[in-house]
Amino acid sequence: MVSMELFAKKSLGQHFLNSTHVLDQIIEAAHIQKGEVILEIGPGTGILTKRLLGTGSKVIAIEKDVRAEDVLRVKFEQELKSGQLTLIQGDVLNDVTLNSFLNTDKAKKYALIANIPYYITGAILEKFLEHEPRPDRMVLLVQKEVAERIVARDGKESILSISVKAFGTPKIIAKVPRGAFTPPPTVDSAILSIENINDTLFQQKNVVISRFFDIVRAGFAHKRKYVIRNMETVATQESLTTTWKHSDLDIKIRAEDIKPSQWIKIAHYLSK
Repeated sequence: MVSMELFAKKSLGQHFLNSTHVLDQIIEAAHIQKGEVILEIGPGTGILTKRLLGTGSKVIAIEKDVRAEDVLRVKFEQELKSGQLTLIQGDVLNDVTLNSFLNTDKAKKYALIANIPYYITGAILEKFLEHEPRPDRMVLLVQKEVAERIVARDGKESILSISVKAFGTPKIIAKVPRGAFTPPPTVDSAILSIENINDTLFQQKNVVISRFFDIVRAGFAHKRKYVIRNMETVATQESLTTTWKHSDLDIKIRAEDIKPSQWIKIAHYLSK
């Protein structure tokens, strides 16, 4: 018989959500339509899974922890039989090929809604923003500090904020206290929404995504140096001078003061 009590595993970065108020905020921010496909990463005890299923959506849940998978298969036996829930055991970053599941569901779009392990936040964002198949929106529980860096609340951009804003519109929905989790994490959390996710900016400017990030990383390589000097490792001085002229940028501008749309423009001219 499977035990329905699940203890958090530190090695998996597990902090199980226990707050109905936070669940309400996540569901409200997600704008879920009945029948649409929702991808959930790390369902754990299934508290969010249950609420997602309650919206009438079709949920694909990916769980790395075999113990949690056993609990979820008992808890959602009916939903698994009906096909409303698909449960996949594996590591979403390494083991799981999403295309087959999303194609099976004939989904032209899907949403990613999850309480993800915080130590893989960057990897999750990279996988689901920089590569197909992209969700059209995300609602994630993340560290508050990371959420604030992504929205650039202080007005200063970072590689992280640019990597998100180049694809979508991030917004902090609410701060989440440590007591909303079992066990409580050592940091404060936040609900982060990323809407209107697409690669339109890259297509419009004919910019290769990998090239874009090579350019952005070079620009941030040395924070005290002007961007144009940092970028001499990825482009000629002549092409940089021309790019700065076309982009109407100050020669003394620093990476943190360049907006995502300007980075796209820089990459466009340097890719010619």
